[in-house]
Amino acid sequence: MIGPDGKQFGVLTKEEALNKAKELELDLIEIAAQADPPVARIFDFQKFRYEEGKKERGSKKSSEGALKELWLSPRIAEHDLEVRLNRTREFLNDGHKVKLTVKFKGREMAHQELGHKILQEALSLLGDTASVEREPKFEGRRLSLIVTKGGKKKDEQNENQKINTETTENNRQGKVIAKASVGRRAFKKKKVQRSFAKA
Repeated sequence: MIGPDGKQFGVLTKEEALNKAKELELDLIEIAAQADPPVARIFDFQKFRYEEGKKERGSKKSSEGALKELWLSPRIAEHDLEVRLNRTREFLNDGHKVKLTVKFKGREMAHQELGHKILQEALSLLGDTASVEREPKFEGRRLSLIVTKGGKKKDEQNENQKINTETTENNRQGKVIAKASVGRRAFKKKKVQRSFAKA
C-alpha cells in the first residue's frame, strides 16, 4: 500500500488499509488490481482523477506526427479553402501530418478532375511549407493526399501529379470518344441494313 505522500506502508490487509485511510480522512484507491498482492493508494479521489486526466491530456499533446484530416469539397469557395489551408499550416507547424480529403457527393463523382484541381491548388497555395507524402488517391467517394512539413521534393511531386492528372483526363476523353465512335458505327450499320431490306 502507498501513502498520500508516495511513501510505502508495505503489505496490509483490506481492513487495515481501510482503517488507515479513515484515520487520514482520505480515500483508498486501487491502482493495480492485477498485481499480486494488489496495489492500493491512500489519496483524495477527486485529486487522483484530476491528475489522471492531466496525464492523459499531456500524452495526447505529445503525440507528434499524428494524422489530422481536413475536408474539402470540389466546389469549395476561395475563402473556405484559405481557412482550411491556414489550419493545415498550423497542424504542420505543430509536427502533425495532414490528410487533405475532397469529399464527392452524388453526381459530383462525374467530375473527378475538379477534386484533383482543388488538391493541386491547395498544394500550390501551401508552397514550401508542405511536401506530399502520399499522392492523391481515391478511397470510395473520397480523394485524399497526405502532406508533411517541408518541401524538398515538392516540385518533382507536383510535376508527377500534373502528368498523372493529364493522363487520367486523356484516358477519360479517349474512352468517351471510343464509345461515341462505336455508337456511330452501329448506327451506320443499322442504316445500311435497313436500306438493303427495302431494296
